[in-house]
This record gives sequence, C-alpha cells and structure tokens, in this order.
Amino acid sequence: MGKGKIDVPVWEKMNLTVEEAAAYSNIGINKIDEMAKSPNCSFVLYIGRKKLIKRKEFEQYIAKSVEI
Repeated sequence: MGKGKIDVPVWEKMNLTVEEAAAYSNIGINKIDEMAKSPNCSFVLYIGRKKLIKRKEFEQYIAKSVEI
C-alpha cells in the first residue's frame, strides 16, 4: 500500500477503471471501451478525459443483457 493511499476492494468501489471493470466482469478492455463509447451508455462516467465505469449500473447492464 502506497503512502497515503487507501486500497478499496473492487466490489466496494462505486466507480471502476476500464481495466478494473474488465477484470471484475471477465469482459475484455476493448469491448468495455467500445460499449462505453455508445451514445446511450448508462454506465460510463467522464471526469475530464478520464473514463470510469459505474459499477452498479454496469452490473445491471450485464444482468439484463443476453449478448454483448
């Protein structure tokens, strides 16, 4: 653990990086990135140029999907 840095388990995070979302869901980074670029994507959050994945919305999207 880095100095002054708090490590939070992925399943407790509100937002995930694309890499964390890929590891969490077993969906590839490129596929998640492609899905996040969709204009009606409900689980992406932009903070400036940084792209984060809203974990709960991402889980709901996957739960409702039959095919990605």
